[in-house]
Amino acid sequence: MSAAIKLLGHIGAVTRLSGRTFRVVFSRKFVDRSLLSAQMDHAGIGSWSIAVLTALFTGAVMAIQFADGLEPYGASLYTGKMVSLGIVRELGPTLTAVLVGGRVGAGFTAEIGSMNVTEQVDAISALGADPIEKLVAPRVMACIIMLPLLTLLADFVGCFGAMLVVMTDVGVTATFFIEQVLDTLVIADLLHGLAKATFFGYFIAIVGCYVGLNTRGGTEGVGRSTTDTVVAISITVLVSNFLLTKLFLSF
Repeated sequence: MSAAIKLLGHIGAVTRLSGRTFRVVFSRKFVDRSLLSAQMDHAGIGSWSIAVLTALFTGAVMAIQFADGLEPYGASLYTGKMVSLGIVRELGPTLTAVLVGGRVGAGFTAEIGSMNVTEQVDAISALGADPIEKLVAPRVMACIIMLPLLTLLADFVGCFGAMLVVMTDVGVTATFFIEQVLDTLVIADLLHGLAKATFFGYFIAIVGCYVGLNTRGGTEGVGRSTTDTVVAISITVLVSNFLLTKLFLSF
């Protein structure tokens, strides 16, 4: 019972932090562009290799499995249809969020947590600046902007990895594979995945910043908070993926 109450307390605190963050984002002063660009570079450019490698081998493995499973039914030619739909709707945004979130969210927690335990966050407030404006809002906006772009890249690379496997194992041409993908996917499928990625980007940033702002106990506390952030982001992404899938498919 106490664990449930503690969880609800965290959810309420994250909600309050989100409200303060979006008030800054939608205010006239918005977010400092230099801070935003620096965080976009960290969250997006610095994470593209993880997204590409994950998507490439995920698409390849899915193609191997589906081609093998469909072969007894003589349907292995249509592996591209199933793989592309799975990547664009689910695996592209979800795996990208889990892996990139572990890197980026832990980084946010370590940065802000180190500032918090050395009282730099208090110093920002004492100088009349808003820590939310300087520390949280740029990170949240950077992740909301960059994660859909990383997901789009992962979708393309994942389908490319699947195409290479299907061309090699099944013997279809690249043209045939691409035609199968284009016949299967519609704009709604792409938007489905990108909308999830937008929410995931928000969750990654807000959880990482929240844990960082509540870090206590010196360098040891920073280490604990970083670990907690990785676990919290992974669980949040997976749970929210289920809820968002149910929501989007209900329309």
